[in-house]
Amino acid sequence: MSAPPQTAPAPAGYGRVFAVPEFRAVFAAHVLSMLGVIVSEIALSVLVYDLTRSPLLSALTFALGFLPYAVGGTLLAPVADRFPARRVLVVCDLVCAGCVALMTVPGTGIGVLLALRCALAVVSPVFAGTRMATLADVLGGGDLFVLGRSLLRIVAQSSLLVGYGLGGLLLTVLAPRHALLITVAGFLGSATLLRCGTRCRPARTHDGTDAPPGLRRLAGDRRIRVLLLACWLPATFGVVPEALAAPYADVLGSGSAGLGLLMCALPVGTVAGELFAGARLVPATRERVTLPLLCLALLPYLGFALHPGLVVSLLLLLVSGAGEAYTLGLDQRFVRAVPDELRGRAMTVLSAGLMTVQGVGMALAGVAAQVAGVRVTVTGAGVLGVLCCCGLALAVRATEDRDGAAPDMTGR
Repeated sequence: MSAPPQTAPAPAGYGRVFAVPEFRAVFAAHVLSMLGVIVSEIALSVLVYDLTRSPLLSALTFALGFLPYAVGGTLLAPVADRFPARRVLVVCDLVCAGCVALMTVPGTGIGVLLALRCALAVVSPVFAGTRMATLADVLGGGDLFVLGRSLLRIVAQSSLLVGYGLGGLLLTVLAPRHALLITVAGFLGSATLLRCGTRCRPARTHDGTDAPPGLRRLAGDRRIRVLLLACWLPATFGVVPEALAAPYADVLGSGSAGLGLLMCALPVGTVAGELFAGARLVPATRERVTLPLLCLALLPYLGFALHPGLVVSLLLLLVSGAGEAYTLGLDQRFVRAVPDELRGRAMTVLSAGLMTVQGVGMALAGVAAQVAGVRVTVTGAGVLGVLCCCGLALAVRATEDRDGAAPDMTGR
């Protein structure tokens, strides 16, 4: 494994990661695959609705993007370490391209379309986890990895802001099945970039390695368990305002324009927070603020108890999104805690769990809002989330003190 040399203290800024040719290929592939995912979600949802006129089945196509993540992340996680990473990434892209290509075939039934959507969601955590592990190979396990991982998150969040609008415009000139061909092209382009732009590295574990013991090693390491929970649980509470954006806009009487702003506020805050932390803060500072930000990120949700109007609600969501800059420090701790030979499956489990808990959080938010109302639900998510995050911060600190694994302030 080769890693770019780093010095201490490392300067802040994202420009350094683009100096690494392999990262440029991974980044460009990520942009193409995100394009494919967004177009497929919109086009498939419209296609299913056109075929069935059923809002339930149309919404189900989105839900199926969350639910199978746990299956893929659990059953297929060892694949990320047992085979060369480049091969896994290229095969995942080709499988996704093949699934979407089948969706474009005229006469494909609803059951087949939903099954293919599930297949995409099963493959996705393996791809995401392997790519995260590859980032550590390409950029090293230090600050460059943190910045590279942050850039991929920023692309994902930015895609949510503009992708759905552009996808909607695309469907005004193309039929849904034709729009899906763009998704096929995106996945094939991603596969080509990864095949030609990254080095072939050997598998992290031997072919005969038994997978379950590797997963048990992850679950048996208290520090890794705590870090996984610190990545997952805040997201469970954090998605509540997004899940309830439509009914909350109705409560405010802000119409579709207000709904759009409410949906955008958290992603805008997240992108702004990550850009500031990555570009303006040195690694040592990012490490120091990780746990305080973890404790404070969901605190703005308590402001919804005061029945704020649209403008104040947007400000609360923007501030909360900016607080998610704590993820940069958690990324550094996680990659430092995981053994190299288990890195691929650990990243796959992390990715799968994150998507799964967000889906669960959205579902629970809907149930709670049905009983208690939207504002009470968002406020309650803030109270429970802050308490949960404070407990997790103490647990992270305790494991670091116990294991002698306090953050390396050099950013290595």
